[in-house]
Amino acid sequence: MMDNLLGIPETLLPEDPAAARIDAGEDATSVAADLPSSSLPWAVLAEAALDGGRSIEAYAYARTGYHRGLDALRRSGWKGQGPVPWSHLPNRGFLRSLAALSQAAGEIGEADEELRCRTFLTDSSLEAARALLG
Repeated sequence: MMDNLLGIPETLLPEDPAAARIDAGEDATSVAADLPSSSLPWAVLAEAALDGGRSIEAYAYARTGYHRGLDALRRSGWKGQGPVPWSHLPNRGFLRSLAALSQAAGEIGEADEELRCRTFLTDSSLEAARALLG
């Protein structure tokens, strides 16, 4: 794991009520409809779309989860840089959305966006990049 050489504090998102519902097996579409500000159901939908070969749908879901995550990070004091640890479970919806956005962008030929998202993920959490992108 890379050291945080700038000394920027980690950003830890608050508990996500969507996580318990997703973990209980509730359909991500229903969870997203009830809790649209949560990144997690959007990430789950994006990953399912990627698995099903539906790149455009995945891109849309992932972008929604990504933007919802940016909003949550900013509310939690994030200033546009610094660690967003994978080890903190509430951060995973955002990180999964970011990884799915990178993958979907690559699949539709948006190489610059794919690289930007991959770099952002790696800079935010090397552990997440390794877990999600290999």
